[in-house]
Amino acid sequence: MNEIIIELEDISPKEFFGEQNTNIELLKKYFPKLKLVARGNKIKAFGDEELLEEFDRRITMLLKHFGKYNKLDENVIERVLTSQSSDDYTTSKQSGEVIVHGVGGKLIKAQTANQRKLVESMRKNDMVFAIGPAGTGKTYTGVALAVQALKNKEVKRIILTRPAVEAGENLGFLPGDLKEKLDPYMQPLYDALRDMIAPEKLAHYIENGTIQIAPLAFMRGRTLDNAFVILDEGQNTTHAQMKMFLTRMGKNAKFLLTGDPGQIDLPRRTVSGLKEALLILKNVDGVGIIFLDDKDVIRHKLVKKVIAAYKSFENVE
Repeated sequence: MNEIIIELEDISPKEFFGEQNTNIELLKKYFPKLKLVARGNKIKAFGDEELLEEFDRRITMLLKHFGKYNKLDENVIERVLTSQSSDDYTTSKQSGEVIVHGVGGKLIKAQTANQRKLVESMRKNDMVFAIGPAGTGKTYTGVALAVQALKNKEVKRIILTRPAVEAGENLGFLPGDLKEKLDPYMQPLYDALRDMIAPEKLAHYIENGTIQIAPLAFMRGRTLDNAFVILDEGQNTTHAQMKMFLTRMGKNAKFLLTGDPGQIDLPRRTVSGLKEALLILKNVDGVGIIFLDDKDVIRHKLVKKVIAAYKSFENVE
């Protein structure tokens, strides 16, 4: 039986191996035909020579990643072990830096490779599409970038919008005025902002129009300049709505459009404006398109399993 020994240099074995060797256990799942033993600052691997070479290559990639980011978790390991090259999971150091210091000193930064790619793309392009399933941090990362731009005086206002499409529920009979009826649609945007801006300041920003949260229909006829604009849940726009929104772009504006093509709540036979826009704009210079996937899910670990289970079920159908 062949054997290789990997020695950890200038790296904490406890952090690299994970609590109770959880990272090593994950490696064992990906290399079930190898015998892996982690002791002290060494990892010993026994098995077929070809498999050992692949294991050595992957461990080297993980060590390089850990050396750069000082962090290793299930998502990172999964992405490194399933990637063709480091281009699939490494990004510039700048993209992994703190985006904004939130309420209570909370450090808000991109946590996964694709979230970091989103940060990079927003720096390079004035219009970016962030596409991926629920929980991948598309909107949260986008709101953080918008707050950063406002704090750095790169823009004068933040505009957050969503199409008011009901996901199988009827909100028309809820009590209250128009704002109160529409607030349930906007709640995820409020939640993100509350993490990043102190309550009194946020209330002031909303009151004086520095931060505007409104349904997509309210954008018609406006020119959105000196603004960081986020269109959330873009998969629920129609052709006309998407075209209307995209042509609102004014001077010194940043547009981020997020969406999950797998969660369309539009009536049957209505084409999603987001899907259409991705096809129309995919080769336009200045437009960035970033795809996030279940490896970027940062909610409860069960969310990732739920997404995978639904994907399998829908593929069978």
